[in-house]
Amino acid sequence: MLINKGKHRRPSKAVRVATLAGVAGAAVAVPLMGATSASAASVATWDKVAQCESGGNWSINTGNGYYGGLQFSNSSWAAAGGTQYAPRADLATKDQQIAAAEKLLAIQGPGAWSCAAAGGLTAGGPAADVNPSGSSAQTKSAPQKNTAAVKKTPAPAQEKAQPAAKKSNGHGNYTVKAGDTLAKIAKAHGTNWKSVYAANKSVIGGNPNLILPGQKLSI
Repeated sequence: MLINKGKHRRPSKAVRVATLAGVAGAAVAVPLMGATSASAASVATWDKVAQCESGGNWSINTGNGYYGGLQFSNSSWAAAGGTQYAPRADLATKDQQIAAAEKLLAIQGPGAWSCAAAGGLTAGGPAADVNPSGSSAQTKSAPQKNTAAVKKTPAPAQEKAQPAAKKSNGHGNYTVKAGDTLAKIAKAHGTNWKSVYAANKSVIGGNPNLILPGQKLSI
């Protein structure tokens, strides 16, 4: 929306000057500010204008040189003080665009928008109820940290170690003494160690070379 051509094309009233006679006839240029605090419109009115200008899309940028819901050109956006909010109108919030539009309305009047009539936009009225101090659209919100308590899954209970099965000392007729071997015992009883081992495997276990004093073997 260029101030001097296209949308928002009316020359700014702020640039018109009157020449007043000063001391000793010196000419002083004084801006004639045609704007008053009554140069405003309601949010509903601006919504109607935006609906006509941009289909109500406050973040629109079609690449045609006009930006945001009220289709500001970069020059008119800057002239209305919009750059304090964002570099372009489409990067500002709706409230920020309306705040800048009210300043432009005060400077140029309703004719700055081709959709003024469609939106019922006039120069007089109370200021729009907006809050331009919010973050602009270009400012991305910081990711929110999830502070919800995380339910911990209890660790599976460790199984208690089962004690090793105690070997039976047996109930045979021969008690193993220190220094005994199966071969020695078998020889003393006229048999062979394999037979003795087979008959007492449940007492001796898996190793026939390992017999313990106090075990009772059946011979």
